[in-house]
Amino acid sequence: MHILIRVDAPALGAQIAAMLTAAGHRPTLADGIADALTQCARDTPDAVALETCAPDAAATLAPFCALPLRPRLLLLADQPSAAQRAAGLWAGADDYLALPCAMDELAARLHAICRRDRPADPPQGALAVGRLQLDAASHTASYHSASARLNRKEFSLLAYLMRNAGQLVTRGMILTAVWSYSFDPETNIVESNLSRLRGRLQTLGCDPIETQRGKGYVLRTERCG
Repeated sequence: MHILIRVDAPALGAQIAAMLTAAGHRPTLADGIADALTQCARDTPDAVALETCAPDAAATLAPFCALPLRPRLLLLADQPSAAQRAAGLWAGADDYLALPCAMDELAARLHAICRRDRPADPPQGALAVGRLQLDAASHTASYHSASARLNRKEFSLLAYLMRNAGQLVTRGMILTAVWSYSFDPETNIVESNLSRLRGRLQTLGCDPIETQRGKGYVLRTERCG
């Protein structure tokens, strides 16, 4: 995996990079938040280990969460409170680790958050339902002559729905397939991501996702013609 590291202390950054290299990953170091954001937009790493001041987490995370291909975000901070950790997670972090920390735990958490992003049986090449197409190489959804690039979660959601086109999929099925959750996190994570995906598709002139209240979701093939 390609892991981008942005921490305050150069010695800590070097230690994390050495540990990740030994584990078979490809770490790169960023010189500040702005450089980390530039590298994310250019190189699309799998995950970012990002140190920030706990009270500033929401403002720090916002531009990373807005990237078209959003990386997984492991937030690092010096002894954050429980409220600050919760705020960071709500703001978009995939996990939160207090500094100082054990290197093996940091590696395990990076592995875990990247594992969540792997859809079951990821599509190769392109998927198509009617005129709606999804390209795995570019993460681009196309409908007739219009196209839009999706972020990783939007791509995984649409790929799962397209592989199950015409079939009812429940919230629990989506959590398992797209987030690798075997439990209900009791948040609106599915609903909010589906809402964003719907908005992307609607800009293409396609609105194929039907909500069946209390049951789940269906991607209607007849709406993809």
